[in-house]
Amino acid sequence: MRILLVEDNEPSRDMLSRRLQRKGYDVTIATDGAEAVTMTDAMRPDLVLMDMSLPIMSGTEATKAIRQNESIRQVPILALTASAMPGDRELALEAGCDDYDTKPIDLPRLLKKIEALLARKG
Repeated sequence: MRILLVEDNEPSRDMLSRRLQRKGYDVTIATDGAEAVTMTDAMRPDLVLMDMSLPIMSGTEATKAIRQNESIRQVPILALTASAMPGDRELALEAGCDDYDTKPIDLPRLLKKIEALLARKG
């Protein structure tokens, strides 16, 4: 399964990509929201892990752009954010994310959410 990991923080990106690769996922990296939209269109990943605080284009804007593109709108998107303020989950879901998880990453919890989204995708 191919995952597009959208994360601008290098230590977080490296740690999470290595952990996902050890679990058997093929991980590709994007470092900003605009790159996330382009790469989702080009590679058609099975899932996008979208940091919501990104340079150039926020995760919210990138998610909306993906959802507006007919050819990739069905790709599951899981929001990742260090911001766990009341209403943040709702904002991510309203933007078009399929699920939401907080940082620091709890890998077992994140893997369950990834597996659930991939199972729904079929």
